[in-house]
Amino acid sequence: MSEKAHILVIDDEKNYLLVLQTLLEDENYSVTAISDPETALAFLAESEVDVVVTDMKMPRVSGREILQEVKKDWPHIPVLIMTAFGSIESAVEVMKYGAFDYITKPFSNDDLLISIHNAVELSRAHRQYRLLQEMVEERFGVHQIVGRSKVIRDVLHMVERAAPSRSTVLISGESGTGKELVARAIHYASPRKEKPFISVNCMALNPGVLESELFGHEKGSFTGAVAMRRGRFEQANGGTLFLDEIGELTPDLQVKLLRVLQERRIERVGSSEEIEVDIRVVAASNKDLGAMVEQGLFREDLYYRLNVVQIPLPPLRERREDIPLLVAHFVEKFITENNKQPKSFSNKALNYLTGYEWPGNIRQLENVVESCLVLVPGPVIEVDDLPAGIRDEEAQFKSAVDLLPVQLDLADTLEKIEAALIRRALVRADLVQVKAAEYLGISKSLLQYKLKKYGITGH
Repeated sequence: MSEKAHILVIDDEKNYLLVLQTLLEDENYSVTAISDPETALAFLAESEVDVVVTDMKMPRVSGREILQEVKKDWPHIPVLIMTAFGSIESAVEVMKYGAFDYITKPFSNDDLLISIHNAVELSRAHRQYRLLQEMVEERFGVHQIVGRSKVIRDVLHMVERAAPSRSTVLISGESGTGKELVARAIHYASPRKEKPFISVNCMALNPGVLESELFGHEKGSFTGAVAMRRGRFEQANGGTLFLDEIGELTPDLQVKLLRVLQERRIERVGSSEEIEVDIRVVAASNKDLGAMVEQGLFREDLYYRLNVVQIPLPPLRERREDIPLLVAHFVEKFITENNKQPKSFSNKALNYLTGYEWPGNIRQLENVVESCLVLVPGPVIEVDDLPAGIRDEEAQFKSAVDLLPVQLDLADTLEKIEAALIRRALVRADLVQVKAAEYLGISKSLLQYKLKKYGITGH
């Protein structure tokens, strides 16, 4: 063994304790032998133990009571029960309370060692699973939603309030705003976090394939169905199913999804048997589903089934103060994952990134940061190192105009363009307001009025 497993042995008969301790230490286990059950429970609260071996009949606290305490407070620790009064009835009783195994005194050393070996393997598997679970929660938890802007704090508050419930959640926002990250954060902050999180992109598959992907199919139900397959609903049973780009569902699939949400039952393709599923659905769309309902493109009843809790995600251009934080987050992530030397963006380069309109949102920002970290040899990334599209003022202006909705009255359109021009001037002026006002041909006081009007922070 690379690391000694720690075995706690509890028996009021000190001779047995000595025999067991010697036997297990000879097998390279670390052993703590305690004759008082109450002291043993106190020891458990303070120590890392892999397996508990306890006698059944002891004064004051019985082996069954030890078992119940361990299962309540340390359910991952296997418990072996020993007794000199073995019977089928007592064996059934302790196994019912969750004992890993039952050993009758006098026992065979080989039988005991095999049982302890198996218990240690189970304990280590549980420990590895818990470590993996912690790593997953660390990667996809709420704290991975980076930002300090009011709009992102509002999103975090909604995630924290929605996560503990069973309610269906609809996440809306442009492509690249982090909808799947929010969906995972909801899952890993919920009571379902130890069950599966299953993701399906409804736009990535054609309708025929998507139906089989969601609901599964029986062998022979269509050409190529050579075996029964469980769909994503079954795979997510007990956990969360994330349906991305839900607006791409065909009318037929919309009807089937509505039925699942209402009845919590599915039918595999090619089968009439109903299968009950316990899932939480989190859906996402970069389209306005309410507008699609009005246009007759999305079922109204399904929309209201999905839109129980709505979490709108802002585009990156509406949370510019978060851009430096996101850049730092992506830099650290890339350097850690690729074991690279630390690098940083200069203040002027950060200003350019902050002033850009980011039509591809956070996903585009992450790609730009990674590209700079790969291609720039020096420790500091300057403005000239940024992709040409980020540095080019005409490209920035065109990007800002392209992001404007098609239907806007002239006054609203001009205000949005004015706000984009002010941001661009601030970037060119390294956030010095006097210099930015000169670029724009206006007074500093008028610039400050415009900054307040458009909510531009200068970061």
